[in-house]
Amino acid sequence: MSASATVTSSPFTRAVVNSMRKLYPESLADKSFDNTGLLLEAPFNPTRRQKNSVLLAIDLTKAVADEAIARKASAVVAYHPIIFRGLKTLTFNDPQQQSLLRLASEGISVYSPHTAVDATPGGMGDWLCDVVTGTTTPSTPSVAFQESSSSKLYSAPTYPQPGPVSPSSTTIPHARSTIHPSPAPVPTGLEDAGMGRLVTFNDPQPLTTVIDNIAKGVGYPGGIPIAIPQSASVDDIKIRTVGVCPGSGSSVLMKGVKQIPDLLFTGEMSHHETLFAIENGSVVVALAHSNTERGYLRAVMKDKLEEALKGEWEELRKREGEGAEASLKEIYEDGACEVHVSEKDRDPYGIMVRQK
Repeated sequence: MSASATVTSSPFTRAVVNSMRKLYPESLADKSFDNTGLLLEAPFNPTRRQKNSVLLAIDLTKAVADEAIARKASAVVAYHPIIFRGLKTLTFNDPQQQSLLRLASEGISVYSPHTAVDATPGGMGDWLCDVVTGTTTPSTPSVAFQESSSSKLYSAPTYPQPGPVSPSSTTIPHARSTIHPSPAPVPTGLEDAGMGRLVTFNDPQPLTTVIDNIAKGVGYPGGIPIAIPQSASVDDIKIRTVGVCPGSGSSVLMKGVKQIPDLLFTGEMSHHETLFAIENGSVVVALAHSNTERGYLRAVMKDKLEEALKGEWEELRKREGEGAEASLKEIYEDGACEVHVSEKDRDPYGIMVRQK
């Protein structure tokens, strides 16, 4: 069988997958429930070339699939796995399966890293630490999505989208630790891997200062859902420890810990878990699941993947390009390498603000 007839994903897609696996080792993912890795390997057709481009998103929705197809991307890196459980069928009757089938037909593969990004040092957990400590803030407030509303009482829903970030000169002095270290063995150099992070400020900080840092770091949402003890006032609360976990964080921040942190910063928690936390004297900030995740794509992952991918693609071109068939030469001669963050990706929940 000739190389051009071999069923495989595109060379550039393989470079994307190799780069993601080096940046966020799949062995660090929580395999007790998660489904990480290459979830859709689209067949490569050299006669219909995709661009050497990858699209980053939190969720693979129809809108994101449309965007990837319009961009002629080679791959989508979707943080959340669109396939969590085994599929008995793959048909157009399911709207999410429609997206997978459409992407496959266009030659676009899908890779999902999920909890490998959470656990890896320098991953999403550490970015949330940067947010609460004021280490990085967006350069400008940005609300990516806002539609018109005919309501006389409430604004149209808004969906926060963090803008470009820049280092801050006012980082609050603090220490960091991993709440649930990854079980051995872990890859060399990633000894601090694990789920959840605990920030311990050198000196207790006003809750309002931490809230302002959160707002800046996640793109100035239209509202901050917060739960505080009923006997307390926001202006009087001081915070020494902050537990952070992207997405749904109660099992990471509250179970198997010696003491619940002063502030639990996550995407979502159940009603009863939140009540338990505030009755314990803690504060909960839950922004909606993916609003604690999306900013990482633009703040960290885009540049990390771009740098790793350039090296990986150059190496693959040299290794495979020399002996490639004439029909594939043009593909290996193309040194372009692009990483984009989705403009359509957003959390399902927006905020409609009451008009004065």
